[in-house]
Amino acid sequence: MKKKVVVTGMGAISCIGKSVEEFGASLKAGKSGIGPITSFDTTGYDVTIAGEVKDFDPSLYMDKKEARKMCRFTQFAVAAASQALEDAKLLGAPDAEGKRTVNCDPNIIGIVLGNGIGGFEVVGESHKKLFNDGPKRMLPLTVPMMIPNEAAGNISMMYGTKGPAYTQVTACAAGTDAMGQALDLIRSGRCDIIISGGTEATIVPFAIGGFQMLKALSTKRCNEPTKASRPFDADRDGFVMGEGSGILILESEESAKKRGAKIYAEFAGYGASADAYHITSPDPTGMGGSTAVKKAIADADLKPEDIQYYNAHGTSTEINDPTETKMLKLAFGDHAYKLKVSSTKSMHGHCVAGGGGLEAIACILAINEGFFPPTINLDNPDPECDLDYVPNKVQYGEINAAASGSLGFGGHNGVIVFKKYKG
Repeated sequence: MKKKVVVTGMGAISCIGKSVEEFGASLKAGKSGIGPITSFDTTGYDVTIAGEVKDFDPSLYMDKKEARKMCRFTQFAVAAASQALEDAKLLGAPDAEGKRTVNCDPNIIGIVLGNGIGGFEVVGESHKKLFNDGPKRMLPLTVPMMIPNEAAGNISMMYGTKGPAYTQVTACAAGTDAMGQALDLIRSGRCDIIISGGTEATIVPFAIGGFQMLKALSTKRCNEPTKASRPFDADRDGFVMGEGSGILILESEESAKKRGAKIYAEFAGYGASADAYHITSPDPTGMGGSTAVKKAIADADLKPEDIQYYNAHGTSTEINDPTETKMLKLAFGDHAYKLKVSSTKSMHGHCVAGGGGLEAIACILAINEGFFPPTINLDNPDPECDLDYVPNKVQYGEINAAASGSLGFGGHNGVIVFKKYKG
């Protein structure tokens, strides 16, 4: 019998809220966080909009000196992890220097985070210094700041966790895959508690330029940014870059009960697959993604008809949206037409690895509060996308089980399933 795994804490940093409460309120309100890019001069770019996290103050969560040694994706992860640990009541009292560490055996707490790209702002700045001024003018901490595993490493050092600290790098599926790996680690008994989710900060010249050259980003609605991300709409023209972090505290039911923790949901299942098709495009038949969905539902000991809500990858690109629709029909059969499906990327943009964590939180909030987040800007549905995508306004209803899917460049597919907790 598989060990039951539950969610005991959550933390969120996004363009539609810098806490779980703010994030959830924005989902219900159908609020977009997309706006003009302010972090760099977009002169010469076709893409001038993104879902930036505005007024983020890392000093609320870490020492200013330490924050200067971290890239933005790491700062986001540390902040969201801090919220989640606080929510789970896993932090001890401050020591003489104001530092707080975990209040239980640090060896039983692991970290598994997803990150797709790492610290692109440091890569860009150091390349500029290298080419303009030579190697001796590069930033001394270029390498330790830019590498994707530094978010997990910094969380471990800050809070004193001594279990394994891993980083998944499967592009846009990384956050979801990280939680899947965490599920397996807890079930195996290697850890009792894991800090897991995803983080990303790619609203920088190099990343925006690179995705623009792929023709992946929306350019038609830069003058009306809140309408630019429009998954499943016939008039979509690409995704809008977002940024942020979503972190969950995952814990064995036994551990959670022993310490009297609040339990938000059961983390019931995970499935993964590879398309083996194309480096940037999903398999247009939807077969690869449907396999991941089926595996996740089976791992959760459920049937397709037991799922009421699916948080779609839903990027708002020409290729993804009809492919994901086919994928859901293959996985759910006739139940696909009864399923509520929505893409919260319509509000917070495509946060790459950060999306998996944020969208998992959306599922858990939906289960606990009985609502289906909307897909905003769905004004002219694509005939190829003919499921119930909860257009434009929140809907309410009981949710006993929800799934979330993430599909990444390279053909990576990850799907997770949460169930209403019944102790």
